[in-house]
Amino acid sequence: MAYFSRLTDIVTCNLSSLLSRCDDAEGALEGIIREMKEGVAGAERCVKTSHANVARLEEEIAEHRAATSKWIARAQDCLKQNNEAPARECLERKHEVEDLIAGLEQQLQAAVGTRDHLQTMLCALQARMADACRRLKELRGECASLSEAAGILPTASLASGTTARPSRVDAELEELRRQLNQG
Repeated sequence: MAYFSRLTDIVTCNLSSLLSRCDDAEGALEGIIREMKEGVAGAERCVKTSHANVARLEEEIAEHRAATSKWIARAQDCLKQNNEAPARECLERKHEVEDLIAGLEQQLQAAVGTRDHLQTMLCALQARMADACRRLKELRGECASLSEAAGILPTASLASGTTARPSRVDAELEELRRQLNQG
């Protein structure tokens, strides 16, 4: 049975509501988790692609900026030789490259926004999947830790194998320690 038609359905789903409509909550959760894993894998591919797009645009912009410097240098060389016509051509080419850079910078802004949105969605998907995994363990009586038994959401890395969240948790723990030592 398909539970989700879109990735946003995973993020916005109410697991309690879904499970309350099922006769076999454990079987339903297993199916839900399978679908979530597929969604997370797809989201991870999208995030990877979006990072590559941003890097490619940044590299292309840097190359074109270097080209503008070369066109300026050529124009200066032409002027030193009293060749105004070729100097004008060099400056026209520089302006073409600057116009191209302006367009690429707009694409870069859009790509950064897309990358950030996809990264946020991936984290939300991982969190929802971690919640589903915790609920499945609870149904099976397999609470692995005190935090899971208390209903505290484990890090998404437990469910997906990624390491994005532990660094955030480590930073927060360090900040709490610092605050405790000051007070």
